[in-house]
Order: sequence, then C-alpha cells, then structure tokens
Amino acid sequence: MTPVAAPQAGWRSLEPRRTVSTPVLERIVDTAFPRRRVVEIQPLTEGLRNANFKLRLDSTPESIVLRIYEHDASLCQKEVDLLRLVDGSVPVPKLLYAEPRGYPDLPPFILTRYVEGISFLVLKRSGDTDAIAQAAYSAGQTLAAIGRVAFPKAGWLAPGLAVTAPMFEGEDPAPRFVDRCLDSANLQRRMPAELRERTRALMWAWAPQLAGLKGQAHLVHDDFSRRNLLVQRIAGRWSVCAVLDWEFAISGSPMGDVDSFLRYERASRPLAEPHFSAGYLDAGGTLPRDWRQLGRLLGLTTLCESLTRDQHRCAGTGRTRSGDRRRW
Repeated sequence: MTPVAAPQAGWRSLEPRRTVSTPVLERIVDTAFPRRRVVEIQPLTEGLRNANFKLRLDSTPESIVLRIYEHDASLCQKEVDLLRLVDGSVPVPKLLYAEPRGYPDLPPFILTRYVEGISFLVLKRSGDTDAIAQAAYSAGQTLAAIGRVAFPKAGWLAPGLAVTAPMFEGEDPAPRFVDRCLDSANLQRRMPAELRERTRALMWAWAPQLAGLKGQAHLVHDDFSRRNLLVQRIAGRWSVCAVLDWEFAISGSPMGDVDSFLRYERASRPLAEPHFSAGYLDAGGTLPRDWRQLGRLLGLTTLCESLTRDQHRCAGTGRTRSGDRRRW
C-alpha cells in the first residue's frame, strides 16, 4: 500500500502557473463564443495545481473563468462530469464550454461563469460571528446535498464517473496507511519519535470505529475546505454560492469532507460549530457517534501523507520547506 498524494499537500500557488498567448486565447474564445473577443484578462492565483484566468468579453458585463488542467489531463473530463452531475442540486460554477482533449499547444481546459463572492476563509477572517454562523450553516446544508449522490461502491472516481480501484485495500485500511506514512524517512525527519508513536497508537485505538465507515459510497468532494467555498450575502443571509475544484472527488464517507471544513476550527473558540453540523443535519445528513473524532482521524491520514513528501508546502503561504519539523 503506497501513500498517495493528498490534495492539500501542494497547497496554493502565489503566482500564475502559466501565461496564455494572445493567439491561443483568441482561438479558445472564438471557438466557445464566436465573434466575441477578450477585453480583459486577470490571472487567478487561488488554484492548487491548475491555471485559472478571469476573462471579460466584449458586449457583456459578466466575466468567465478559463481553467487549464496542467497536472493530469483526465481530470478535466472528470470535473466536467461532476459539474454536470451536481448542477441544480449543489451551487457550482455554470459550465459554459469544455475541451477535455485540449489543443496541440494547450492542455485540456474548461470555461465557466465567474461567480461573485468571497471564500469562506476570507469571511472567517473578518471576525463577523453572525455572518460566519450563517455561512457555516449553509456549508453544512451544501455538504448534505453533495452526500445525497450515491455510487455502487467506494473508490476513486474516474472520467465518466466510474468508480475504479478502492482507496485502501484490506482490513483496517486507515491505521495501516498511517503506519506506512510513519515509516517514511521524510516524515520521520519532520515528526518526533514520541509523537509518531502517539499517532500510531491513536489510529489503532480507533480502528473498530473507523471500520464502520468502510463501504460508505457517497459523493465526497475530498477538498471541502474553506477556501473552496465561495459565499455571498443572499436575501439578507450569508450563503454558499459556489463549491470549487472538484477534481479530487471520490466515492466514500462524508466524514472526510466534514473534517476538511472543520480541520482548523479551534475547540476553545469555535466559529463554524455548531452551525455547520446543524445545517448538515437539518438538510438530511447523518452523523455517526463520535463523528468529530472520526473526521479528525481521517484528516490525520491526509496530514501524515503530506509529511512523506520530499518537499512540503506550508498551508496558505506557498513557501516550501524540506525536512522541517512541524507540530500538528
């Protein structure tokens, strides 16, 4: 069982990943919107692994987003399929055009309608507790809507929404996966031995409860973080207006998404809770006993995997540390 890349491990880029030449840009726009031209282009630097540009065309006040898939060409078709699947039940950017095969001189790309809003992370930093509570409740409702999509089995999602290989093989997959991560030389340079042993013991102590999540086959965004949720004030209340970046979606337990959203919630000063879980339950979601701890343990597998990498990026900074020792 080889540790696989966690979506958060690359974090975000502070600079545009690429430039697009004027002839290529004109060809894209003319194919999707004949006789229209770009009058303004703005790089968006919030993506993890892909290049995103905000475009404004002539004769319209609305903007669109050009998203270029630079890491894995197959993820374009996968995201297209997912956007079409959840459109109407989950707030997502409207898909306007897709070229999953790309051009000879350009990787696959899509065009979506630009959604006005701010990330939940930005709203959280405002300190407006009422607004944060409203948006957190809406985020819980949104996650419940995502989880209503079910698949025949758990596993990785491929283009065409086919469920392929299981994420983990065998019994007690999460503790065994963390064991492999803890044996990594890179992780051992970054995590003290005493903390490694505590982590190992914690995962195995909860193995029976984690086993209860095996076999769940709901749509999981797998990066349901505060930076991937756009919110805006709608009819006097702050609500989720778009869920971004679906390329990592899997079929599995919603507890992974629960942890992604609450991972950096401070127990001593909660802001999103209990509003997030209330919205989730009110919208039909279900939470097992000890749901918060189970979510944290699934998040721990992601954090451990990220520490096995040769280079480790610091969350939200774009700076890379090699062989550093961090406290989680």
